[in-house]
Amino acid sequence: MTLGATEFEALITDTSKRIDGDIAWSEDQDHSPAVEFRIEVASATGWPLFVNGSWNRLAGKLTYAMILQTVGRIYALDMGADHHNPSCTYTGEVHKHRWTELFRDKDAYVPEDITAPVAEPVEVWRQFCREAAIVHTGTLSPPPPAQEEFPV
Repeated sequence: MTLGATEFEALITDTSKRIDGDIAWSEDQDHSPAVEFRIEVASATGWPLFVNGSWNRLAGKLTYAMILQTVGRIYALDMGADHHNPSCTYTGEVHKHRWTELFRDKDAYVPEDITAPVAEPVEVWRQFCREAAIVHTGTLSPPPPAQEEFPV
């Protein structure tokens, strides 16, 4: 399935998108210092969507990515690392990706609507959902504290 500009705009502006229930972080399956979650997004239009969240406190990196199961990542917020666009421009450490037919999710821009710092992933989540037109009826729990490793 391809995703054109018209379909993307309809999807991203669809105000029937919702996540019901609470979200809890879990250990990264790759055993990195990150915690993550994956949650389905329901909608009246039936888009097969989910959101992946990833928070690496040690690296100071946070990502919330909306995935369309038939296409891949179509919309995302990344914090904590600069991004190199296909046009050879760089964004700052806070940037968003929006699907385009030409670049897919590879082109990023600096958002004005994300004002919370990377150290506040719950508030960043609220801002991400508001801009992405997702109603979340539960709560996102704060990430668990980083586990300290002791020398052997």
